Amino acid sequence: MRKRILITGASSGLGEEMARQFAAKGHDLALCARRTERLEALQAEITEKYPQVTVILKALDVNDHDAVFRVFNEFKEELGGLDRVIVNAGMGKGGSIGTGLFKHNKLTAETNYIAALAQCEAALEIFREQNHGHLVTIASISALRGMPRALTTYASSKAALVNLTEGIRADLLRSKSPIKASCIMPGFIRSEINEKVKNTPFMCDTVPGVRSMVQAIEKEKASAYVPGWPWNVIAFLIKRLPLKIVMKMG
Repeated sequence: MRKRILITGASSGLGEEMARQFAAKGHDLALCARRTERLEALQAEITEKYPQVTVILKALDVNDHDAVFRVFNEFKEELGGLDRVIVNAGMGKGGSIGTGLFKHNKLTAETNYIAALAQCEAALEIFREQNHGHLVTIASISALRGMPRALTTYASSKAALVNLTEGIRADLLRSKSPIKASCIMPGFIRSEINEKVKNTPFMCDTVPGVRSMVQAIEKEKASAYVPGWPWNVIAFLIKRLPLKIVMKMG
């Protein structure tokens, strides 16, 4: 059992619900995000419901890369090690390229890829020292193809994260390391990042959607589309359909 789990971006959305569901399974949690007041409310909720579970909180802006390494190591020291790190923090601001929204597109790219790289580096340093651990990155079904409008930068940053995770896994396999790496690609699961998006086909509510994520994480597969239905089928089609059809998903 991966007893001690670190989750970034745990103050809302998928990260918050993953914390609840992993706590219900008896995991100790290291939770971080920018909004500590929301983390504190989540900690109180979990502690009341599952008093046997240890929940440690820290403020972290993942774009402060030095802080990523410091906070991850503080969590490791306080919990006596880390068994799984879930790189979940991300954002989806932006718009069509060339429409004056470079500032937002740049921040999305930096948060979803460069900051994720920092988190992977920090996690793997700890795991290599321990000689065990499970790295999990949260990408997106949109990583499979180029997407229009507000999804253009988001999708490309998640595609980079997919390839980063696979490269890490290749490196670990080459060295015959016991460390595992998984990439989870959710379909449309309701969260703060998409709460204003209406009439989206196949949108799944947060709790069942995250349940499918947690199940996939615990199986430690190399990659997984979640929920499996209908996203395994949709992913197969997305990779093969003409772009003019795929772009309608954005």
